[in-house]
Amino acid sequence: MPIRSAQARWTGSLKDGSGSMKLASGAYEGKYSFGSRFEENPGANPEELIAAAHAGCFSMALSAGLGRAGFSPESVETKAKVHLEKGDAGFSITRIELSTEAVVPEIDEATFLEHANGAKANCPVSRALAAVEISLDARLVGGA
Repeated sequence: MPIRSAQARWTGSLKDGSGSMKLASGAYEGKYSFGSRFEENPGANPEELIAAAHAGCFSMALSAGLGRAGFSPESVETKAKVHLEKGDAGFSITRIELSTEAVVPEIDEATFLEHANGAKANCPVSRALAAVEISLDARLVGGA
């Protein structure tokens, strides 16, 4: 199986410094700072990349599970919200909210939800982030 990689560089102090992150594939390169990570300033941040990875992984896992069960999903669109909060031990990712909408012909809602919950539990990114609370709001758009 392939090994995926990325790199980051940070220069300067925590509050006044700046950094950049780059995927080895070249598909993404962006700048980040204290302000883009812990405040609402423009720029990227590691938690945003985790959210993108989780949304992408979950969407593929749900589509794959539905396909193995004989369904043909037309689309799966997922948003992920990664919550970064400051606690006694410092900053931590405390929870992730997945919200997905799927168009899957000829499936009932109970079967769809079963597959969505299975994808949440079993996609590789969910398993890697298992120490964090992960919630799921799954909606079927179209179907039986």
